[in-house]
Amino acid sequence: MFKGRLNARQGHLSVINSAVLLLLLIYCLHPTRIHQWTMGLQMCWQTFWHLYIQYQLYWLQETPDSRLLLAISALMLMTQRVSSLSLDLQEGTVTSPFQNSSQDLSVLIPFLSYSLNFPALLGGPLCSFNTFVQSVKQMSVTPLLASYLRRLTSKILQVLVLVWIKYPLKELLKSFTFRVNSPCVCQNIIWIWILSLLLKMNYYAHWKVSECVNNAAGIGFHGFSHSGKKSWDGLSDGSPWVTEALSRPSAFARQWNRTTAVWLRRMVFKRSNRSPLFMTFLFSAWWHGLHPGQILGFIIWAVTVQGDYKIHHFLHPMLTSKWRKWLYVCLNWAFTQLTISCVVVCVELQSLESVKLLWSSYIAVLPLLSVLIIIIL
Repeated sequence: MFKGRLNARQGHLSVINSAVLLLLLIYCLHPTRIHQWTMGLQMCWQTFWHLYIQYQLYWLQETPDSRLLLAISALMLMTQRVSSLSLDLQEGTVTSPFQNSSQDLSVLIPFLSYSLNFPALLGGPLCSFNTFVQSVKQMSVTPLLASYLRRLTSKILQVLVLVWIKYPLKELLKSFTFRVNSPCVCQNIIWIWILSLLLKMNYYAHWKVSECVNNAAGIGFHGFSHSGKKSWDGLSDGSPWVTEALSRPSAFARQWNRTTAVWLRRMVFKRSNRSPLFMTFLFSAWWHGLHPGQILGFIIWAVTVQGDYKIHHFLHPMLTSKWRKWLYVCLNWAFTQLTISCVVVCVELQSLESVKLLWSSYIAVLPLLSVLIIIIL
């Protein structure tokens, strides 16, 4: 009991250590060198804790302390923030506080506030340093409560709807029985699809709650809409209704956890010279924790997205009539839902058990179909 409490405390201190490390690097290094050091040290520090979790799970056969898992989740979000800020400093979109040979350490306070912004460390979403500073300045100029109270109420109602949807999904899971090597082709596929929907609802509800918390703190103002009303959708990981309606795996990848997708695109995809798509998904597996199921899940996702690009390029010239377009959209939507189900189940269950679960169902044919498309086209 004492050992678990000590580990949890160390995990929480690791988040603060990351913020302090960033300040030291800003103070000591030239802006053109800061990103490589920040990203490298932060990912090594985060990987140490992820490997420690795997040591507890697979070697000691122990359940990690929930507080330690929460601290590592915050550490992952801290990695996003410090790497985003360090790249801003390197690219010059944020001015280094010591560029004019200033030795006043108080200039580091905005950077510390950004790194340890409490609502963002609870669950995101990621915002840039400049957006954060503008939001803080806006708080001192405009009375915020009246401007976003109605919108905040609407978002809270969306959270309640998402939480309510989980209950019928749980009942559906109970009504279906997953059977290994079941003669019924559809039964196991439907069971895995419903399980993935339930897992996705957890994410959607969590992201919407995080969005509400940030809006309540005054972060997320996005200017004015066409009707002249203030918009508070500037800090969002996407709409669940829009994301689930997407009919292409590549579009789903861009909308799912949108601020993280933008961060991965900026950190890896745009900076990779070879196979940027696969490098991005492999880095995502590293950032998530390198569990066996996570590695398989992100490889499946990368293969699916690459296959989607090829099949869309091949079929698009043939979609000359409305019924062909509708048929293509419907079939591709079903394909997207089922392949993303494979990804979500693998990533969320993490262990090799998720691999066995998929390979005991006919749904495993879909990722193999994407591999076949890549080879043929």
